[in-house]
This record gives sequence, structure tokens and C-alpha cells, in this order.
Amino acid sequence: MADDLTDRGPRDRERINLQEGHEVRYWTKELGCSEIKLKQAVDAVGVMAEDVKTWLAKQ
Repeated sequence: MADDLTDRGPRDRERINLQEGHEVRYWTKELGCSEIKLKQAVDAVGVMAEDVKTWLAKQ
């Protein structure tokens, strides 16, 4: 099934998909961080949103 680009939030709000621009925009706004910081967090702890939130809080 193709992505519905009118739905600006990610389908699975437990995982962060850096391959979809609308998801990157959602997560940077949701987490209050830059795209670079989001990528660093995902590289460090994986795609699970709770793990990324925890990592960002420690930075």
C-alpha cells in the first residue's frame, strides 16, 4: 500500500523512519530537535521512538 501523503504523522508512532520526509518532519517537531540530531539518535539507539527520546534527553 502506498503512503498517504495527506497523513503527516507516521503510521507506527513507535518507530522512526528516516527514509520518509514527512516522518522526519513529524519527529523533529515532536521531539524538538534538528534533523541531524534525530539521525544521530537513531544511529546511536535504533528506530524505537522511546529509545530516541531517552537518548535525546541525555544529550
